[in-house]
Amino acid sequence: MSNVKVLPLLEPDATPCCPPLTERPLTAEEAVRTAAMFKALGDPVRLRLFSAVASHEGQEACVCDISDVGVSQPTVSHHLKKLREAGLLTSERRGTWVYYRVAPDVLAAMAALLRTPA
Repeated sequence: MSNVKVLPLLEPDATPCCPPLTERPLTAEEAVRTAAMFKALGDPVRLRLFSAVASHEGQEACVCDISDVGVSQPTVSHHLKKLREAGLLTSERRGTWVYYRVAPDVLAAMAALLRTPA
């Protein structure tokens, strides 16, 4: 059993974790959650993996389809785990393969966070 604490971008009611950065200063808790997301995406391999899943048909991809990012399979698994822990991806085992999906509303939450006033 894992002791990993998932830091989701979204609360169960599917609202973004934080207001747009231009709306008001983030609280300490909001900053922790937002930093976890940016930290997960701050690695080039993780960013490529996230992009591969997000741009794949249905925003879902088998690990076998996205593992060609220039690092070994164990390293790919490590990076995918970090993306899951940050709440950016979900995964599901189907037979011998694991399928990754962009967590619901993550892209919308990221866009809302970085939205600038009109």
